[in-house]
Amino acid sequence: MAAAGGELAYDAAHAAPVIAGAARDGGAAEAEPAMPAGGAGCHAGAAELARAARAAGGSELLDRLAADYPRGPHDQPQSMCPAFGSLRVGLRMRRVATVLSGSACCVYGLTFVSHFYGARRSVGYVPFNSETLVTGKLFEDIREAVHLLADPDRYDAIVVTNLCVPTASGVPLKLLPAAINGVRIVGIDVPGFGVPTHAEAKDVLAGAMLAYARAEAEAGPVAAPAGGRGERPTLALLGEMFPADPVMIGAMLAPMGLAAGPVVPAREWRELYAALDGIGVAAIHPFYSAALREFAAAGRPAVGSAPVGHDGTAAWLSAVGDTFGIAAARVAAAQNAFLPAIRAALSAAPVKGTITLSGYEGSELLVARLLVECGAKVAYVGTACGRTEASRADREWLEARGVTVRYRASLEDDCAAVEAVRPDLAIGTTPVVQKAKERGIPALYFTNLISARPLMGPAGAGSLQEVVNASIGNGGRMERMRAFFEGVGAGETAGVWEGQPNLQPQFRALHLKKLEKRRRAEQAEEMI
Repeated sequence: MAAAGGELAYDAAHAAPVIAGAARDGGAAEAEPAMPAGGAGCHAGAAELARAARAAGGSELLDRLAADYPRGPHDQPQSMCPAFGSLRVGLRMRRVATVLSGSACCVYGLTFVSHFYGARRSVGYVPFNSETLVTGKLFEDIREAVHLLADPDRYDAIVVTNLCVPTASGVPLKLLPAAINGVRIVGIDVPGFGVPTHAEAKDVLAGAMLAYARAEAEAGPVAAPAGGRGERPTLALLGEMFPADPVMIGAMLAPMGLAAGPVVPAREWRELYAALDGIGVAAIHPFYSAALREFAAAGRPAVGSAPVGHDGTAAWLSAVGDTFGIAAARVAAAQNAFLPAIRAALSAAPVKGTITLSGYEGSELLVARLLVECGAKVAYVGTACGRTEASRADREWLEARGVTVRYRASLEDDCAAVEAVRPDLAIGTTPVVQKAKERGIPALYFTNLISARPLMGPAGAGSLQEVVNASIGNGGRMERMRAFFEGVGAGETAGVWEGQPNLQPQFRALHLKKLEKRRRAEQAEEMI
């Protein structure tokens, strides 16, 4: 610690240049904080928060997020807070601490969901109020927190995440020291008004960590993989997968003289070095724009799609061979070793029925490809993630077979597909599954029942066929349940009533008028 102008200082952050915000109309100097001092910023809406962030000097950040995760046709898909994705990545890494800076209600929700999904460590939190937010004291509190937390015996890195309000207020995490006592400090902004989905928030952190690791590797020697470096060149794998899938991919690559490298997002910091040390990266999940940018900067080419199904596996192995100059005979050996077994698995228990599929994990197109090869008629695929070059091969393959592919699909899109198609099985998010079951249509929750299964190789086909065929076979049971509960009402009239439900339609009409008035006001603000 050192004294800087009479103030106790931990580092040289006080000497950093101040970022000037955008001038207000008329060129007047900024005389008021970007966020209201009353602390109502968290309820101001996405447009106002984005405006405040730009006024606080965050234009570069928002422009980069918009380029990496383009919106449209609507503002933002309806899914959980995006910061859950980056928080989960940090919590799953060994020797990594996570600290959140945001509204208390947001932090409570994020910690609750993360522990619901099996997090086994605490989440750090730096609270704030209107005064600490607008005076800059919040940044000082964050800096003090990371100094107190930076214990090299416990941590390799500390991840500090700004949520919506600190991002909109311009809390400058980039001014935090790069390392404290040998512990890396990684600061990221994951605002709900800039990152559309929790899947893409995983990329925000993965990209930031890869950038840090790449700079370390370029500066000098770094830690080797825990098991040492192998003899064969490796191909890093991008995207969270079922644990058996990387093993299967490694087996497919072996006849080509390659090995599967680490999976990114990684489970340990040194795995980032090993991922960058490979000959390239397989973008199994196609939405990792920031991570792919870091691999490209390191001179590592990328291969899109994944080895799913017979056609997908054949095309992917050929793409790997073409990209990395593998001899045609070796590519053919890999294909001959696995394609017959995959074809046999696909034909063992074919799926017969029409399916609509939607989700927000980013693997929806891969699952749809596998379902089509299993024999299903997939009418619609909706993904909350954006359209990227890495997903082009899957999209073109599906569209060539009459499948409607919708990027940035909204809940309304997904539900409309179920209503229009009336499928034998609806795979989707919780509200889509609920809507389908209300209509007597069998349905499966994508995140827990589909994406948490192996997809690659013969095991992928067999695993998916089992659960899908069993669910389609429950169609008769769903109809009997629907008939049994017929007449008990729906929505606010559900249940058994002694008299008539006490409906108050005037209250609903008044509430709808208030919502419409608020919507018009927000549109007017956006036009100004």
